[in-house]
Amino acid sequence: MLAKAYDNRHHFTSGTPVWHRDLQRRVHRAVRRKGGTVISRPEATIKATFDATEFETWFTAISTIGATREGGVHRPFGSDEDKRVREWLIATARTLDLLVSVDAAGNIWGTLPGHSPDLPALIVGSHHDSVPQGGRFDGPLGVLAGLSVVSALTRAGIKLRHPLGFVSFTAEEPNPFGLSTLGSRLATDRLEPAIVHRAVDASDRTLRSALAAVGGDVERLATARKTARDIAAFLELHIEQGLRLQDAGIPVGVVTGICGIYREQIRVIGEANHAGTTRLRDRHDALLAGAELALCVEASVRAELSDEVIGTVGAFAIQPGATNIIPGSCDLVMELRAGTAAQRTRMLERIEHAVSEMSVRRGVQIKRTVALDQPEQAMDSLVQATLTACASARRIPTQPLFSMAGHDATHLATITRAGMLFVPSLGGRSHCPEEVSRPQDIEAAIQVLIDAVVALDHQLHRCADGRTARLHGEME
Repeated sequence: MLAKAYDNRHHFTSGTPVWHRDLQRRVHRAVRRKGGTVISRPEATIKATFDATEFETWFTAISTIGATREGGVHRPFGSDEDKRVREWLIATARTLDLLVSVDAAGNIWGTLPGHSPDLPALIVGSHHDSVPQGGRFDGPLGVLAGLSVVSALTRAGIKLRHPLGFVSFTAEEPNPFGLSTLGSRLATDRLEPAIVHRAVDASDRTLRSALAAVGGDVERLATARKTARDIAAFLELHIEQGLRLQDAGIPVGVVTGICGIYREQIRVIGEANHAGTTRLRDRHDALLAGAELALCVEASVRAELSDEVIGTVGAFAIQPGATNIIPGSCDLVMELRAGTAAQRTRMLERIEHAVSEMSVRRGVQIKRTVALDQPEQAMDSLVQATLTACASARRIPTQPLFSMAGHDATHLATITRAGMLFVPSLGGRSHCPEEVSRPQDIEAAIQVLIDAVVALDHQLHRCADGRTARLHGEME
Protein backbone atom coordinates (compact mmCIF):
# COMPACT_ATOMS: atom_id res chain seq x y z
CA MET A 1 0.00 0.00 0.00
CA LEU A 2 2.72 2.43 0.88
CA ALA A 3 4.76 1.47 -2.13
CA LYS A 4 2.38 3.82 -3.89
CA ALA A 5 2.83 7.50 -4.57
CA TYR A 6 0.74 10.15 -2.87
CA ASP A 7 -1.19 12.37 -5.27
CA ASN A 8 -2.25 16.00 -4.82
CA ARG A 9 -5.59 14.95 -3.31
CA HIS A 10 -3.65 13.12 -0.59
CA HIS A 11 -4.86 9.66 -1.56
CA PHE A 12 -2.66 6.80 -2.70
CA THR A 13 -2.51 6.11 -6.42
CA SER A 14 -0.94 3.27 -8.32
CA GLY A 15 2.77 3.24 -8.96
CA THR A 16 6.07 2.99 -7.12
CA PRO A 17 8.04 5.68 -5.27
CA VAL A 18 9.44 8.15 -7.77
CA TRP A 19 13.24 8.43 -7.68
CA HIS A 20 13.72 10.45 -10.88
CA ARG A 21 16.97 12.29 -11.34
CA ASP A 22 15.38 15.71 -10.96
CA LEU A 23 13.77 14.60 -7.70
CA GLN A 24 17.06 13.18 -6.48
CA ARG A 25 18.74 16.51 -7.20
CA ARG A 26 16.09 18.31 -5.14
CA VAL A 27 16.63 15.84 -2.27
CA HIS A 28 20.38 16.42 -2.41
CA ARG A 29 19.99 20.20 -2.51
CA ALA A 30 17.55 20.18 0.42
CA VAL A 31 19.98 18.42 2.70
CA ARG A 32 23.08 20.21 1.42
CA ARG A 33 21.43 23.49 2.39
CA LYS A 34 21.60 22.13 5.94
CA GLY A 35 25.31 21.51 5.59
CA GLY A 36 25.41 17.84 4.69
CA THR A 37 25.57 15.27 1.93
CA VAL A 38 22.81 12.80 1.11
CA ILE A 39 23.61 9.19 0.38
CA SER A 40 20.60 7.62 -1.28
CA ARG A 41 19.79 3.95 -1.54
CA PRO A 42 16.55 3.99 -3.52
CA GLU A 43 16.50 0.23 -3.92
CA ALA A 44 16.59 -0.15 -0.12
CA THR A 45 13.83 2.35 0.57
CA ILE A 46 11.58 0.85 -2.09
CA LYS A 47 12.21 -2.60 -0.66
CA ALA A 48 11.47 -1.63 2.96
CA THR A 49 7.77 -0.82 3.13
CA PHE A 50 5.24 -0.36 5.88
CA ASP A 51 2.89 -3.27 6.66
CA ALA A 52 -0.50 -1.70 7.34
CA THR A 53 -2.10 -5.01 8.35
CA GLU A 54 0.58 -5.65 10.96
CA PHE A 55 0.22 -2.14 12.33
CA GLU A 56 -3.57 -2.42 12.50
CA THR A 57 -3.26 -5.68 14.42
CA TRP A 58 -0.88 -4.10 16.92
CA PHE A 59 -2.94 -0.93 17.25
CA THR A 60 -6.13 -2.87 17.88
CA ALA A 61 -4.41 -4.98 20.54
CA ILE A 62 -2.80 -2.09 22.40
CA SER A 63 -6.03 -0.08 22.28
CA THR A 64 -7.89 -2.77 24.22
CA ILE A 65 -5.61 -2.26 27.22
CA GLY A 66 -7.36 0.33 29.34
CA ALA A 67 -10.16 0.74 26.78
CA THR A 68 -13.11 2.87 27.90
CA ARG A 69 -16.78 2.57 26.92
CA GLU A 70 -16.49 5.93 25.18
CA GLY A 71 -13.93 4.57 22.72
CA GLY A 72 -10.76 5.98 24.28
CA VAL A 73 -8.23 4.62 26.76
CA HIS A 74 -7.49 5.17 30.43
CA ARG A 75 -3.86 4.26 31.01
CA PRO A 76 -2.20 6.68 33.46
CA PHE A 77 1.30 6.05 34.72
CA GLY A 78 1.41 3.56 37.59
CA SER A 79 -2.00 2.07 36.85
CA ASP A 80 -2.68 -1.61 36.29
CA GLU A 81 -3.28 -0.74 32.64
CA ASP A 82 0.17 0.84 32.45
CA LYS A 83 1.70 -2.41 33.67
CA ARG A 84 -0.34 -4.53 31.25
CA VAL A 85 0.60 -2.46 28.20
CA ARG A 86 4.26 -2.72 29.19
CA GLU A 87 3.97 -6.49 29.23
CA TRP A 88 2.34 -6.41 25.79
CA LEU A 89 5.05 -4.14 24.34
CA ILE A 90 7.87 -6.29 25.68
CA ALA A 91 6.29 -9.47 24.32
CA THR A 92 5.62 -7.88 20.92
CA ALA A 93 9.13 -6.46 20.65
CA ARG A 94 10.60 -9.88 21.34
CA THR A 95 8.68 -11.35 18.40
CA LEU A 96 10.82 -9.02 16.25
CA ASP A 97 14.00 -10.44 17.82
CA LEU A 98 14.69 -7.16 19.59
CA LEU A 99 16.92 -7.22 22.64
CA VAL A 100 14.55 -5.71 25.22
CA SER A 101 15.53 -3.97 28.44
CA VAL A 102 13.80 -1.82 31.05
CA ASP A 103 16.00 0.89 32.52
CA ALA A 104 15.94 2.37 36.03
CA ALA A 105 13.40 4.99 34.91
CA GLY A 106 11.04 2.27 33.66
CA ASN A 107 11.67 3.14 30.01
CA ILE A 108 11.37 0.18 27.63
CA TRP A 109 14.13 -0.12 25.04
CA GLY A 110 14.42 -2.66 22.25
CA THR A 111 17.38 -2.84 19.85
CA LEU A 112 18.73 -4.82 16.92
CA PRO A 113 22.50 -4.90 16.43
CA GLY A 114 24.00 -3.16 13.41
CA HIS A 115 27.02 -3.96 11.30
CA SER A 116 29.11 -1.61 13.46
CA PRO A 117 28.38 -2.40 17.11
CA ASP A 118 30.44 0.56 18.33
CA LEU A 119 28.08 3.06 16.67
CA PRO A 120 25.21 4.65 18.61
CA ALA A 121 21.67 3.53 17.82
CA LEU A 122 18.97 5.03 15.66
CA ILE A 123 15.88 5.11 17.89
CA VAL A 124 12.21 5.61 16.97
CA GLY A 125 9.62 5.86 19.73
CA SER A 126 7.32 7.82 22.00
CA HIS A 127 5.26 6.91 25.09
CA HIS A 128 2.50 4.43 25.95
CA ASP A 129 0.72 6.11 28.89
CA SER A 130 -2.40 8.24 28.50
CA VAL A 131 -4.16 11.09 30.20
CA PRO A 132 -7.20 10.02 32.23
CA GLN A 133 -10.02 9.06 29.85
CA GLY A 134 -7.80 9.94 26.90
CA GLY A 135 -7.49 8.89 23.27
CA ARG A 136 -5.95 5.88 21.56
CA PHE A 137 -3.40 7.64 19.34
CA ASP A 138 -1.47 10.00 21.61
CA GLY A 139 1.80 8.17 22.35
CA PRO A 140 1.17 4.58 21.17
CA LEU A 141 1.18 5.79 17.56
CA GLY A 142 4.85 6.71 17.91
CA VAL A 143 5.78 3.56 19.83
CA LEU A 144 4.16 1.30 17.24
CA ALA A 145 5.82 3.36 14.50
CA GLY A 146 9.14 2.36 16.04
CA LEU A 147 8.19 -1.31 15.96
CA SER A 148 6.95 -0.88 12.38
CA VAL A 149 10.28 0.58 11.25
CA VAL A 150 12.14 -2.38 12.78
CA SER A 151 9.71 -4.84 11.21
CA ALA A 152 9.91 -3.26 7.74
CA LEU A 153 13.70 -3.31 7.62
CA THR A 154 13.92 -6.83 9.04
CA ARG A 155 11.33 -8.10 6.58
CA ALA A 156 13.30 -6.52 3.71
CA GLY A 157 16.54 -8.11 4.91
CA ILE A 158 18.18 -4.71 5.48
CA LYS A 159 20.72 -4.58 8.31
CA LEU A 160 21.88 -1.07 9.13
CA ARG A 161 25.34 -0.01 10.09
CA HIS A 162 23.94 1.55 13.29
CA PRO A 163 21.98 -0.46 15.83
CA LEU A 164 18.25 0.13 15.34
CA GLY A 165 15.65 0.27 18.05
CA PHE A 166 12.47 1.59 19.60
CA VAL A 167 11.66 3.12 22.97
CA SER A 168 8.51 3.62 25.02
CA PHE A 169 9.06 6.29 27.65
CA THR A 170 7.66 6.28 31.16
CA ALA A 171 5.04 8.83 32.27
CA GLU A 172 5.11 11.34 29.42
CA GLU A 173 1.68 12.65 30.37
CA PRO A 174 0.91 14.69 33.51
CA ASN A 175 0.51 12.21 36.34
CA PRO A 176 -0.35 12.09 40.07
CA PHE A 177 3.30 12.82 40.92
CA GLY A 178 3.35 16.10 39.00
CA LEU A 179 6.29 15.07 36.79
CA SER A 180 5.40 14.83 33.12
CA THR A 181 7.91 13.54 30.51
CA LEU A 182 9.41 11.70 33.46
CA GLY A 183 11.15 8.90 31.58
CA SER A 184 12.72 11.07 28.88
CA ARG A 185 13.85 13.66 31.42
CA LEU A 186 15.55 11.00 33.51
CA ALA A 187 17.11 9.44 30.40
CA THR A 188 18.62 12.80 29.40
CA ASP A 189 19.62 13.97 32.89
CA ARG A 190 17.02 16.76 32.87
CA LEU A 191 15.52 15.99 36.28
CA GLU A 192 17.20 16.06 39.66
CA PRO A 193 17.13 12.64 41.34
CA ALA A 194 16.25 14.35 44.63
CA ILE A 195 12.93 15.43 43.13
CA VAL A 196 12.16 11.83 42.22
CA HIS A 197 13.12 10.61 45.69
CA ARG A 198 10.67 12.92 47.48
CA ALA A 199 7.76 12.82 45.01
CA VAL A 200 4.45 11.45 46.34
CA ASP A 201 0.90 11.45 45.02
CA ALA A 202 -2.29 12.55 46.78
CA SER A 203 -2.57 9.21 48.57
CA ASP A 204 1.05 9.40 49.79
CA ARG A 205 2.21 6.70 47.39
CA THR A 206 5.86 7.37 46.59
CA LEU A 207 7.23 7.69 43.09
CA ARG A 208 9.93 5.30 44.26
CA SER A 209 7.33 2.54 44.69
CA ALA A 210 5.50 3.42 41.46
CA LEU A 211 8.72 3.14 39.45
CA ALA A 212 9.66 -0.11 41.18
CA ALA A 213 6.30 -1.58 40.17
CA VAL A 214 7.11 -1.04 36.47
CA GLY A 215 10.69 -2.29 36.67
CA GLY A 216 12.44 0.95 37.61
CA ASP A 217 14.81 1.67 40.50
CA VAL A 218 15.36 5.16 41.91
CA GLU A 219 18.65 4.07 43.45
CA ARG A 220 20.04 3.37 39.97
CA LEU A 221 18.72 6.36 38.02
CA ALA A 222 22.21 7.30 36.85
CA THR A 223 22.32 4.07 34.83
CA ALA A 224 19.29 5.21 32.79
CA ARG A 225 21.09 8.26 31.38
CA LYS A 226 21.80 8.31 27.67
CA THR A 227 24.20 10.43 25.60
CA ALA A 228 25.07 10.82 21.92
CA ARG A 229 27.35 7.83 22.39
CA ASP A 230 24.20 5.78 22.92
CA ILE A 231 21.78 7.43 20.48
CA ALA A 232 22.82 8.75 17.06
CA ALA A 233 19.36 10.15 16.32
CA PHE A 234 15.88 10.00 17.81
CA LEU A 235 12.71 10.15 15.71
CA GLU A 236 9.17 10.50 17.08
CA LEU A 237 5.83 10.27 15.30
CA HIS A 238 2.90 11.95 17.02
CA ILE A 239 -0.56 13.24 16.30
CA GLU A 240 -0.61 17.00 15.78
CA GLN A 241 -3.31 17.65 18.42
CA GLY A 242 -4.47 20.69 16.47
CA LEU A 243 -6.08 21.74 13.19
CA ARG A 244 -3.22 23.15 11.12
CA LEU A 245 -2.55 20.06 9.00
CA GLN A 246 -6.22 19.25 8.50
CA ASP A 247 -7.00 22.83 7.50
CA ALA A 248 -4.13 22.79 5.00
CA GLY A 249 -5.02 19.34 3.64
CA ILE A 250 -1.48 18.09 4.33
CA PRO A 251 -0.88 14.50 5.53
CA VAL A 252 2.49 14.94 7.27
CA GLY A 253 4.00 17.75 9.31
CA VAL A 254 7.75 18.08 9.84
CA VAL A 255 8.30 19.57 13.28
CA THR A 256 10.75 22.48 13.36
CA GLY A 257 10.80 22.97 17.12
CA ILE A 258 8.93 22.45 20.38
CA CYS A 259 7.61 25.28 22.49
CA GLY A 260 8.96 26.34 25.83
CA ILE A 261 6.56 25.82 28.72
CA TYR A 262 6.42 28.18 31.69
CA ARG A 263 4.10 27.61 34.67
CA GLU A 264 3.41 29.55 37.84
CA GLN A 265 1.42 28.59 40.92
CA ILE A 266 -0.29 31.80 42.01
CA ARG A 267 -2.08 32.59 45.24
CA VAL A 268 -4.31 35.64 45.53
CA ILE A 269 -4.93 36.68 49.12
CA GLY A 270 -7.91 38.95 49.69
CA GLU A 271 -10.26 39.25 52.64
CA ALA A 272 -13.16 36.92 53.45
CA ASN A 273 -16.20 38.82 54.68
CA HIS A 274 -19.98 38.80 54.76
CA ALA A 275 -21.43 38.71 51.25
CA GLY A 276 -24.48 40.73 52.19
CA THR A 277 -23.23 43.44 54.47
CA THR A 278 -19.85 44.31 52.94
CA ARG A 279 -20.13 47.23 50.51
CA LEU A 280 -18.54 46.90 47.07
CA ARG A 281 -15.96 49.60 47.80
CA ASP A 282 -14.93 47.77 50.99
CA ARG A 283 -14.34 44.41 49.37
CA HIS A 284 -11.05 42.67 48.64
CA ASP A 285 -12.45 39.84 46.56
CA ALA A 286 -9.79 37.23 45.74
CA LEU A 287 -11.97 35.55 43.12
CA LEU A 288 -12.47 38.72 41.09
CA ALA A 289 -8.77 39.50 41.34
CA GLY A 290 -7.92 36.01 40.13
CA ALA A 291 -10.39 36.31 37.28
CA GLU A 292 -8.86 39.63 36.24
CA LEU A 293 -5.43 38.03 36.36
CA ALA A 294 -6.63 35.31 33.99
CA LEU A 295 -7.88 37.99 31.59
CA CYS A 296 -4.47 39.67 31.84
CA VAL A 297 -2.91 36.43 30.62
CA GLU A 298 -5.28 36.33 27.65
CA ALA A 299 -4.59 39.98 26.79
CA SER A 300 -0.83 39.43 26.95
CA VAL A 301 -1.06 36.47 24.55
CA ARG A 302 -3.22 38.42 22.10
CA ALA A 303 -0.71 41.27 22.08
CA GLU A 304 1.92 38.97 20.55
CA LEU A 305 -0.12 38.55 17.34
CA SER A 306 1.31 35.06 16.80
CA ASP A 307 0.01 31.50 16.64
CA GLU A 308 3.22 30.37 18.32
CA VAL A 309 2.27 31.74 21.74
CA ILE A 310 -0.56 30.69 24.03
CA GLY A 311 -1.52 31.13 27.66
CA THR A 312 -3.92 29.29 29.93
CA VAL A 313 -5.21 29.45 33.47
CA GLY A 314 -6.25 25.84 33.80
CA ALA A 315 -6.68 25.43 37.55
CA PHE A 316 -8.70 27.76 39.78
CA ALA A 317 -9.75 27.13 43.38
CA ILE A 318 -11.29 29.56 45.86
CA GLN A 319 -11.63 29.57 49.64
CA PRO A 320 -13.76 29.33 51.64
CA GLY A 321 -16.17 28.58 48.79
CA ALA A 322 -19.51 29.49 50.35
CA THR A 323 -22.34 31.39 48.69
CA ASN A 324 -22.59 34.01 51.45
CA ILE A 325 -18.87 34.65 51.93
CA ILE A 326 -16.66 36.89 49.80
CA PRO A 327 -13.76 34.71 48.58
CA GLY A 328 -10.77 35.26 50.82
CA SER A 329 -8.16 33.47 48.76
CA CYS A 330 -7.74 32.04 45.30
CA ASP A 331 -5.21 29.55 43.99
CA LEU A 332 -4.60 29.22 40.28
CA VAL A 333 -2.04 27.87 37.83
CA MET A 334 -0.88 30.00 34.91
CA GLU A 335 0.83 28.43 31.90
CA LEU A 336 2.54 30.20 29.01
CA ARG A 337 3.86 28.51 25.87
CA ALA A 338 6.02 30.27 23.32
CA GLY A 339 8.17 29.66 20.31
CA THR A 340 10.98 31.93 21.51
CA ALA A 341 12.37 33.13 24.81
CA ALA A 342 11.76 36.74 23.71
CA GLN A 343 8.04 36.07 23.27
CA ARG A 344 7.80 34.51 26.70
CA THR A 345 9.69 37.41 28.28
CA ARG A 346 7.40 40.00 26.69
CA MET A 347 4.28 38.18 27.85
CA LEU A 348 5.59 37.93 31.41
CA GLU A 349 6.50 41.61 31.48
CA ARG A 350 2.98 42.60 30.40
CA ILE A 351 1.42 40.27 32.96
CA GLU A 352 3.71 41.57 35.70
CA HIS A 353 2.76 45.17 34.97
CA ALA A 354 -0.97 44.44 34.84
CA VAL A 355 -0.96 42.28 37.97
CA SER A 356 1.00 44.86 39.95
CA GLU A 357 -1.52 47.58 39.11
CA MET A 358 -4.50 45.30 39.76
CA SER A 359 -3.27 44.12 43.18
CA VAL A 360 -2.99 47.71 44.42
CA ARG A 361 -6.35 48.71 42.99
CA ARG A 362 -8.16 45.70 44.49
CA GLY A 363 -6.24 45.64 47.76
CA VAL A 364 -5.05 42.04 47.45
CA GLN A 365 -1.71 40.27 47.80
CA ILE A 366 -0.44 38.09 45.00
CA LYS A 367 2.20 35.43 45.59
CA ARG A 368 3.75 33.80 42.52
CA THR A 369 5.94 30.69 42.45
CA VAL A 370 7.60 29.37 39.30
CA ALA A 371 6.67 25.68 38.93
CA LEU A 372 8.21 25.01 35.50
CA ASP A 373 10.49 26.94 33.16
CA GLN A 374 11.26 24.64 30.25
CA PRO A 375 13.04 26.35 27.34
CA GLU A 376 12.11 26.12 23.69
CA GLN A 377 13.88 23.38 21.76
CA ALA A 378 14.67 23.31 18.04
CA MET A 379 14.62 20.03 16.17
CA ASP A 380 17.81 19.05 14.34
CA SER A 381 18.09 20.73 10.95
CA LEU A 382 19.62 17.72 9.22
CA VAL A 383 16.90 15.39 10.50
CA GLN A 384 14.25 17.88 9.36
CA ALA A 385 15.82 18.03 5.89
CA THR A 386 16.08 14.25 5.67
CA LEU A 387 12.45 13.73 6.67
CA THR A 388 11.31 16.35 4.17
CA ALA A 389 13.48 14.89 1.42
CA CYS A 390 12.23 11.34 2.02
CA ALA A 391 8.62 12.53 1.88
CA SER A 392 9.31 14.50 -1.27
CA ALA A 393 10.90 11.44 -2.88
CA ARG A 394 7.60 9.60 -2.41
CA ARG A 395 5.58 12.66 -3.40
CA ILE A 396 4.04 12.93 0.04
CA PRO A 397 3.19 16.58 0.79
CA THR A 398 4.61 17.99 4.04
CA GLN A 399 4.36 21.19 6.00
CA PRO A 400 6.84 22.55 8.54
CA LEU A 401 5.16 22.97 11.92
CA PHE A 402 6.20 24.33 15.29
CA SER A 403 4.82 22.19 18.13
CA MET A 404 2.83 23.95 20.82
CA ALA A 405 2.64 20.74 22.87
CA GLY A 406 5.48 19.24 24.85
CA HIS A 407 6.98 15.90 23.76
CA ASP A 408 9.71 13.48 24.76
CA ALA A 409 11.71 14.68 21.75
CA THR A 410 12.18 17.99 23.57
CA HIS A 411 14.56 16.31 25.99
CA LEU A 412 16.21 13.91 23.54
CA ALA A 413 17.17 16.93 21.43
CA THR A 414 19.43 18.11 24.27
CA ILE A 415 21.71 15.09 23.89
CA THR A 416 21.50 14.05 20.23
CA ARG A 417 19.92 14.79 16.87
CA ALA A 418 16.14 14.64 17.17
CA GLY A 419 13.22 15.05 14.82
CA MET A 420 9.46 14.64 14.79
CA LEU A 421 6.64 14.04 12.36
CA PHE A 422 3.01 14.97 12.94
CA VAL A 423 -0.09 13.46 11.35
CA PRO A 424 -3.39 15.37 11.30
CA SER A 425 -5.77 15.08 14.24
CA LEU A 426 -9.27 15.02 12.79
CA GLY A 427 -11.26 17.89 14.18
CA GLY A 428 -8.19 18.91 16.18
CA ARG A 429 -9.36 16.60 18.96
CA SER A 430 -6.89 15.10 21.44
CA HIS A 431 -6.75 14.01 25.09
CA CYS A 432 -10.29 12.71 24.64
CA PRO A 433 -11.97 9.54 23.31
CA GLU A 434 -12.76 11.33 20.03
CA GLU A 435 -9.05 11.53 19.19
CA VAL A 436 -8.46 9.99 15.74
CA SER A 437 -6.12 10.18 12.73
CA ARG A 438 -6.62 8.77 9.22
CA PRO A 439 -4.96 5.44 8.32
CA GLN A 440 -3.56 6.83 5.06
CA ASP A 441 -1.85 9.69 6.89
CA ILE A 442 -0.35 7.26 9.41
CA GLU A 443 0.87 5.02 6.59
CA ALA A 444 2.49 7.95 4.81
CA ALA A 445 4.26 9.16 7.95
CA ILE A 446 5.61 5.76 8.97
CA GLN A 447 6.90 5.12 5.46
CA VAL A 448 8.75 8.43 5.67
CA LEU A 449 10.27 7.28 8.96
CA ILE A 450 11.38 3.98 7.40
CA ASP A 451 13.06 5.81 4.52
CA ALA A 452 14.60 8.40 6.85
CA VAL A 453 16.14 5.76 9.09
CA VAL A 454 17.82 4.17 6.05
CA ALA A 455 19.04 7.59 4.88
CA LEU A 456 20.33 8.64 8.30
CA ASP A 457 22.15 5.35 8.73
CA HIS A 458 24.27 6.28 5.69
CA GLN A 459 24.71 9.89 6.69
CA LEU A 460 25.62 9.91 10.35
CA HIS A 461 28.91 9.28 12.00
CA ARG A 462 29.91 10.22 15.47
CA CYS A 463 32.28 13.09 15.95
CA ALA A 464 35.52 12.25 17.63
CA ASP A 465 34.19 13.43 20.99
CA GLY A 466 30.94 11.45 20.60
CA ARG A 467 28.75 14.45 21.53
CA THR A 468 27.11 15.05 18.13
CA ALA A 469 26.75 13.32 14.80
CA ARG A 470 28.19 14.46 11.50
CA LEU A 471 27.73 13.64 7.85
CA HIS A 472 30.10 11.83 5.61
CA GLY A 473 29.98 11.36 1.89
CA GLU A 474 31.40 7.91 1.35
CA MET A 475 29.52 4.70 0.74
CA GLU A 476 30.54 1.66 2.75
